[in-house]
Amino acid sequence: MVAGLVSAGGIGTSLPAFAAAADTDSPYSVRSLGNPDAPVKIFEYFSLNCPHCAEFATHALPKVIETYVKPGKVYYVFKDFPLNEDALWAAQIARALPAKAYFPFISELFRTQDEWAYAPELKTPKDYQNALFRYAALAGMDRATFDAAIANKKLRAFILNELNGAEKTYKVNSTPTFIINGRKREGAVSFDTFSSWLKAA
Repeated sequence: MVAGLVSAGGIGTSLPAFAAAADTDSPYSVRSLGNPDAPVKIFEYFSLNCPHCAEFATHALPKVIETYVKPGKVYYVFKDFPLNEDALWAAQIARALPAKAYFPFISELFRTQDEWAYAPELKTPKDYQNALFRYAALAGMDRATFDAAIANKKLRAFILNELNGAEKTYKVNSTPTFIINGRKREGAVSFDTFSSWLKAA
């Protein structure tokens, strides 16, 4: 059982009230939290198997959401920057889920990163995919949908295009990287440091 995220319907059964209404279930739509008209706009470029991203997601981001996103001060946009193949698969699965399940799902992948990305028994691509599927199933995805998402070349190209665009536009070369009102910041920083970045935006 996944603590805090599983109900009768699985992971992510309800969309937080502060999530952007513009999000749709298309895997190519924006995945974000907050009011798009907020004065501060953040793009986070992240990889789901990046330990630094997991550190930020599990420790600082919840406080950022409570302090800045929910009150309407910040619009937070998630941007894929997968560092390798299993991170790319994870991004594909996350985007193939309904929009309301996206944030709970990636939060759970960050929380359990050691189990699906770094467990010593994971040797082959199928091993990694099977590990990912355990979490996709908790989010309500069946195996056929999972396999179709992994095989979706258009979705794969979309994610890699986002990565390439970040490299060209913002010179992103590590994760997590944050673009805060157009200014580039890097690293899994504390909530206090992140707050100082927002105040300087």
